[in-house]
Amino acid sequence: MSVSGLKAMSKTKAPKFGHFIVEFATPGIGHIMKSAGCDFTLFDLEHSGFGFETVKSALRYFEAADLPAIVRVPSREYHHIARAMDMGAEGLMLPMVGNVDEVRHIVNSMKYHPQGKRGVALQVAHDRYRPGAVADKFTTANDRTTLFCQIETVEGVENADAMAAIDGVDCLWVGHFDLSVSLGIPGQFEHKDFKRAIERTIAATKKHKKALGRLVPNVETGIAINKQGFDFVCYSGDVWLLHAAIEDGIKKLRAGCGKRRS
Repeated sequence: MSVSGLKAMSKTKAPKFGHFIVEFATPGIGHIMKSAGCDFTLFDLEHSGFGFETVKSALRYFEAADLPAIVRVPSREYHHIARAMDMGAEGLMLPMVGNVDEVRHIVNSMKYHPQGKRGVALQVAHDRYRPGAVADKFTTANDRTTLFCQIETVEGVENADAMAAIDGVDCLWVGHFDLSVSLGIPGQFEHKDFKRAIERTIAATKKHKKALGRLVPNVETGIAINKQGFDFVCYSGDVWLLHAAIEDGIKKLRAGCGKRRS
């Protein structure tokens, strides 16, 4: 991607490739991902156990590497949304978004006046501690912040079109495992009901010219969903790739070195 910034990325259907951080919030992680070719990172608070102190530090690592970060907060509570924004999250992801009322609450919580009702905190992490006119700060923050709504329930699929139509929603993001569970077909991604739900979500993003994203476990799945219309492709996560690489190497070492001689 030659385009930088999540807001700009969301306005093009060119593929954007990222990686999911759920375990390793180390100082070098941003530069490692940037060097590896990532366009963005997805930083998780829903399942990782990371707290907001970790988020605040990790966002500085990503800023240093010029790597846009999406922070997935653990709930739709105002204090989770606003705190992530104040700490400098460029993108915000919300799990299990089901209807337009929830979306409007999220937009109100993450946007400043006149687009929302976010509490004012200026010259802090999100504006890099710089002084400036209040009106300019509001405009800059509102233009920068990018909303990713996760579609991972039957309700979310049914309301995908209405949610994609809302100004302030930049991307619908399919949570494939939870969606399959909500449909009553856990892990059955080739099931007709799952495919129908995906088609309905794709149609909503096409109609309203919104981005579409998903986490994928491997390259083959990433290529396949991109052909369907997914443009934000998050390639696996830190735990799983490290595990797979170590496992592969150890197996090959055992096979190549054979049994130890006494």
